[in-house]
Amino acid sequence: MDKKIDIAIEYYTKQAQDILKRVNSNSNITADELIKYGEEMAILEYKLTALEVAKES
Repeated sequence: MDKKIDIAIEYYTKQAQDILKRVNSNSNITADELIKYGEEMAILEYKLTALEVAKES
């Protein structure tokens, strides 16, 4: 089970990094886009936190 959790953590971490790259590379980002990316990042952070807790259990 730990291997599956590690794979999921790696996957969601990569997704979060991709979002950060998109935001940082876009000099003409709109407020709506920024809000959307923020919401996506929040969801990913919740998932990563849950996976870290599950890994410790």
